[in-house]
Amino acid sequence: MGPGYIDDKEALQKRLRRVEGQVRGLQRMVEEDRYCIDILEQVSAATKALQAVALVLLDDHLAHCVSDAVRQGGGEATEKLNEASAAIGRLVRS
Repeated sequence: MGPGYIDDKEALQKRLRRVEGQVRGLQRMVEEDRYCIDILEQVSAATKALQAVALVLLDDHLAHCVSDAVRQGGGEATEKLNEASAAIGRLVRS
């Protein structure tokens, strides 16, 4: 069994390549001494794009890994729920 995001892998890679391009663009903007607010707007866009990737991964994790563990029960279910809760906490704080 592969990771929960296996069905979304191609779309995730495409999104991450887009983020990579955004980050390269940010580096270029700093190198070119662009206006701070313009750079900050692009940082915000890249951050939102990464958050969108994180939400897809989290959704897939909950739908596959966590739900499978809950169906099986036992200690692994508790562990997967705790992992998911911690991941959600990190996303909310970011």
